[in-house]
Amino acid sequence: MKKSEIVKEIIESRRSVFPKDYSGEEILDEILDEILNAANFAPNHKRTKPWRFKVFKNDKKQNLAKEIQRIYKKTTPEHLFLEKKYLDFEDKISKSNVMITISVNFSGLVPEWEEIAATAMAVQNMYLTCTANEIGCYWSSHNVINHLGDFLNLEENQRCIGLFYLGKI
Repeated sequence: MKKSEIVKEIIESRRSVFPKDYSGEEILDEILDEILNAANFAPNHKRTKPWRFKVFKNDKKQNLAKEIQRIYKKTTPEHLFLEKKYLDFEDKISKSNVMITISVNFSGLVPEWEEIAATAMAVQNMYLTCTANEIGCYWSSHNVINHLGDFLNLEENQRCIGLFYLGKI
């Protein structure tokens, strides 16, 4: 099979796969490293490599779930608060083998939109690598991400733009 056919097949089969469809099997560290390394090949102006990822597994993953629930409860007006959504955060995270936070480091060297676009391309590389390795994944950008800065120890020029859920399928 030609390389172009392989790439076309991977692109066309890429889908968001949600935690309810994960098998519960562990993602090998070598595969996780491959997924994260793929991000480094995303185009980025002036070689700023603006993406910042933090990996959460096991207890750290559960701490992330608790923090997201805390933020949701604190920032959601009582009349909009949904207990089901509150519980879904923990459920989805616990069904995921790995959680990765997606943040952007704004260098000041290029417009912010370019840094965000480069980060999105890095995540697309991760999506495609997950697809090639039969790992389900999806990018969520619920409002709680706007309040994760302190928990993630983000600097003033950094912003969380999503959560990346991963699990074997």
